[in-house]
Amino acid sequence: MQAAHGTAIVQAVPEDAPALERLAQITFPLACPPTSLAEDIRQFLTTSLAADNFRAWIADPTATVLVAPSETQATGELAIDGFAVVLAEEPNDPEVAAVITPRPVLELSKIYVHPARHGRGTAASLMAAIIEVAAGSSGLWLGVNQQNLRAQTFYRRNGFEVVGSKHFQLGTVVEDDFVMFRPVAHPSPGTA
Repeated sequence: MQAAHGTAIVQAVPEDAPALERLAQITFPLACPPTSLAEDIRQFLTTSLAADNFRAWIADPTATVLVAPSETQATGELAIDGFAVVLAEEPNDPEVAAVITPRPVLELSKIYVHPARHGRGTAASLMAAIIEVAAGSSGLWLGVNQQNLRAQTFYRRNGFEVVGSKHFQLGTVVEDDFVMFRPVAHPSPGTA
């Protein structure tokens, strides 16, 4: 996939899992509120964003893992500037299911970009590829922490609107998230 901004976006392969874990360790804490406890963040990284989690998503036919490979390879290892995880599952959280009613719908579960790549088009390229993946669905939904104003601004710029709220368990603390939704235009017959 080639996005409008020029950053090539590709589907992840199992060998990407260690690099995805390393990037998640850098980026996930930046999305957490400043009041989040370091131990809760470490626990979430270990249980939810480890290399094995990424391998499972890559192998799952209901998940799409997209990566923006780095233009500068670090020390011979595959470096990744950004990633996204899109899930083609019905919302199972009652708070989400109550406000996300179109079907079929996809969840933009994760989108993270290395802070050194912020403002350089990597996130926009990932979002364009995500929207391409979602073609044929009614739309995309996501959860974003209510204190993460930078992410909310990015999502609004990309057509998402707040449609409700939900809770997110981060270790010992229950965080408040907005639920945001973006309709996806269906391709016209014969144009796909």
